[in-house]
Amino acid sequence: MRFHEYFLVVRGCVELGKVLVTAAWPYINHVPHLGNLLPILSADVIARYYRLKGEEVVFVSGSDEHGTPIEIEAIRQNISPRELTDRNHKIVSELFRKWAISFDNYTRTESPVHKDFVKEVFLKIERNGYIFTKEDELPYCQKCNRFLPDRFVEGKCPYCGYERARGDQCEQCGRLLEPTRLIDSRCAICGSTPIVKTVKHWYFDMPRFTDKLLAYIEGNRQLPDNARNFSINLLKEGLKPRPITRDNRWGIPAPFSGAEGKTIYVWFDAVLGYVSATIEYFKRLGKEDGWKEYWFNKDTKTLYFIGKDNIPFHTLIFPALLMATHEDYNLPWNVCTNEWLIFGGQKSSKSRRIGVWIDEALEMFPVDYWRYTLIAIRPETKDSDFTWKIFIEKVNSELNDTLGNFIHRALKFINVYFNSSIPEPKDLDDLDRKVLDAIKEKVKSIDDALSSFQLQMALREAVDLSRIGNRYLNEKRPWEAIKTNPQAAANTLYVSAQIVKALSIVLDPFIPISAQKMRSMLNIQGAVLWDDACKPLPPGHKISEAEPLFSKIEGSEEDLQNMLDKIRSMEEKISIEDFSRINMRVGRIVRAEEIPKSQNLLKLTIDVGGTLKTAVAGIAKYYRCEELEGKYVVVVTNLEPKKIFGIESEVMILAAEDGRSVALVVPDKPISVGSRVR
Repeated sequence: MRFHEYFLVVRGCVELGKVLVTAAWPYINHVPHLGNLLPILSADVIARYYRLKGEEVVFVSGSDEHGTPIEIEAIRQNISPRELTDRNHKIVSELFRKWAISFDNYTRTESPVHKDFVKEVFLKIERNGYIFTKEDELPYCQKCNRFLPDRFVEGKCPYCGYERARGDQCEQCGRLLEPTRLIDSRCAICGSTPIVKTVKHWYFDMPRFTDKLLAYIEGNRQLPDNARNFSINLLKEGLKPRPITRDNRWGIPAPFSGAEGKTIYVWFDAVLGYVSATIEYFKRLGKEDGWKEYWFNKDTKTLYFIGKDNIPFHTLIFPALLMATHEDYNLPWNVCTNEWLIFGGQKSSKSRRIGVWIDEALEMFPVDYWRYTLIAIRPETKDSDFTWKIFIEKVNSELNDTLGNFIHRALKFINVYFNSSIPEPKDLDDLDRKVLDAIKEKVKSIDDALSSFQLQMALREAVDLSRIGNRYLNEKRPWEAIKTNPQAAANTLYVSAQIVKALSIVLDPFIPISAQKMRSMLNIQGAVLWDDACKPLPPGHKISEAEPLFSKIEGSEEDLQNMLDKIRSMEEKISIEDFSRINMRVGRIVRAEEIPKSQNLLKLTIDVGGTLKTAVAGIAKYYRCEELEGKYVVVVTNLEPKKIFGIESEVMILAAEDGRSVALVVPDKPISVGSRVR
């Protein structure tokens, strides 16, 4: 047997089939922060994993545009909810693209398909006898002249005493609440104490599904313990009818006779979005009935990734709604919950400037740095604390020094010693064979961890494979062996190349952009599957020139916080007087240079009118050095100098960005260098 045929293909034990992956629909009253992103990022990892396994995956989610969070934010901004959601849906959709979230359909609750489906389902449930009307007492704000459902009212939780519980749920203990049960309630808009008024609403008869829900929860061994135990406890306490309608002014109009002016409660609306998003996806493909394979075929896995506060909506309310249609929908096969991601010991809060928002994160560092860190510290069984110290350690020690260092060393040695060709192995020794076995073992353990949704463990095992590679290179020392025993060096680099190939596949779910770069350096063309991780690159296969995948973060924890603060300060409004103090001049780029070890930055020397200034600009992906030299640009000159990548940047060039490209701001006709821009 030839040595490059030494590997065995690792195959999954589960037959290929269909997988529906969903992530909780984010409210888009604001841009999400890192904690909000976690369920979506986790779902993306699993969707990418199942695609590599050859499964037929559909990955859906969407912007949750209805309900009180949207209305409250629109009121605060003095705009309509439609203006707010149109703007934010576009922004958030583009941000998810930049985060490499591989949705098949990221839609919105304002989608006509979704609105029609929700109305159809509730009329069906009403016909089946599970909806009734009831006069109810609800808080009413006399100052705002409106009823206060859900988040329009705040107060003390009657269960845990949390002071800022909302009218629909306490985010501290997770209990579902009714607005009138809050202690010392207050209007979330004006802060005044509400009165209680009687109003008619439509209710879903949840208690009638208690036995079926209990059988579903106890019989579904896929559910994680926290979701199962929390749900069973709620069932034992006794379910109550849940009001479907709200007196909100923004949402899906309630379709019931006599319910004019009322809307569907946002959570009843949003959970049905998993179905409507699938329907919409297949409509776009021209396969009108394709969605049914994912919602009625009992061999399909349906996976839901959520935060722990959303458990009852996915394990109780959503299944009960599906049961109430009297159609044989697939109930959630697994509800994968994460605990809280906190920031420096505190919950994220935009108003208190605590946390990192996903747009800010991408202005600071490449997306794979964030994806890697978030999965590496993913709060799977308890809350995790994000700190700049942890971020620096994950990027510098694990991504750069461990993973990136091994890949670059292994491929660079092949470039230099073997003319970029995978060498022919002969007479492998015990250590060579042991490392080849380790590749198969690690791929199998990563596979097992991902199939059981242990994302943190899977990533840890993948990085450990690169540690094995580093130890192997250090022990074999091919840079010395090439002088005295070229075949030993050839064997070492052949084995090392197989590790790199395996890493380029098993890391694809986690850091897809970097994994693709690995495959580009390996000169692997086209799509890959999970089984390819253990199929060797043959001798003689030509690889490309090795380049560093990652760069170390230069700076302290304080430096990173200052960087974030600077980004935020640039977004804040300034007065005309403040703006007039910004000194903008016409400059001419006299020299443009690449910065070693940086993929994004260029060093520019700019004449701003008799004086040469240095700018470090993140435009390497959009402009070549030769096309920049001689170009006139607009430069901000009265900035405090800042060291970036060890280079003092004295000025800043102006550019426009649309999410896909960057264009420099340039004068439209000749003008003297140094001219003031007003």
